[in-house]
Amino acid sequence: MPPPSAPPAVVDAHHHIWDLSVRDQDWITGPAMAPLRRDFTLGDLEPEARAAGVAATVLVQTVGVAEETPEFLAEAAGSDLVAGVVGWTDLTAPGIADTLAALRALPGGEKLVGIRHQVQGEPDPEWLLRPEVRRGLAAVAAAGLAYDLVVLPLQLPAAARVARLLPELTFVLDHLGKPPIAAGGMEPWAWHVRALAARPNTVCKLSGMVTEAAWDSWTANGLRPYADTVLDAFGPDRLMFGSDWPVCRLAATYGEVLDAARTVTDALSQAERAAVFAGTARRVYAL
Repeated sequence: MPPPSAPPAVVDAHHHIWDLSVRDQDWITGPAMAPLRRDFTLGDLEPEARAAGVAATVLVQTVGVAEETPEFLAEAAGSDLVAGVVGWTDLTAPGIADTLAALRALPGGEKLVGIRHQVQGEPDPEWLLRPEVRRGLAAVAAAGLAYDLVVLPLQLPAAARVARLLPELTFVLDHLGKPPIAAGGMEPWAWHVRALAARPNTVCKLSGMVTEAAWDSWTANGLRPYADTVLDAFGPDRLMFGSDWPVCRLAATYGEVLDAARTVTDALSQAERAAVFAGTARRVYAL
């Protein structure tokens, strides 16, 4: 009898790094966030990711600072783990097309796969629909890049509308759109996330659930209704696993996050699980 085959390699479609001596992360505030107030490097990530069977990752921006993206591309250029970078640039800048081209020309620029902005921090729930933002998003599409959506539930309607207006751009919803898991709520998040998923140019990351839940008492079964909602709405071919390391460490280890994602997808076929844990990310980000 042949030996059992090893689990298929995983793509982690969402993680971060930062060096506080280079740049402060001003969102890390208060006692509860104190475990994150230290440097997290690719050297810290790699043993945890490799131990979990991760073959490739996508490094995602953390702050809206132009200098961060070239730094991340340089890190990716020297890494055989980081296969893609989702960076930041000012979507409203008139010269965004030139900026994107310049980023692609940098060392590691071939690993630029997407752009993200902290829309969740914008007070205008319809920020994504502003004309200058839509022009910037069109430039992202023209550059052949995806756009990561980090939004709150009340911003999902605008996300669905802009996805309809820009069918040429692939929108990647981070962290399920931040459902109120800790409070046990489903609506109106579930309705809005289904409306977004109705647009064929949208995909979703199975990420960030443990930190939207109660950090000290979450269970995989408690996450399951939220995972089931996005699985039903997007389907496995438009869903991708992301660890959200090191932010996940507030509630779980890297291995625990991956185990939870496997548990909430345990009803899927082998091919469907292969999509969620590698195939979707490789296709959407052209890794």
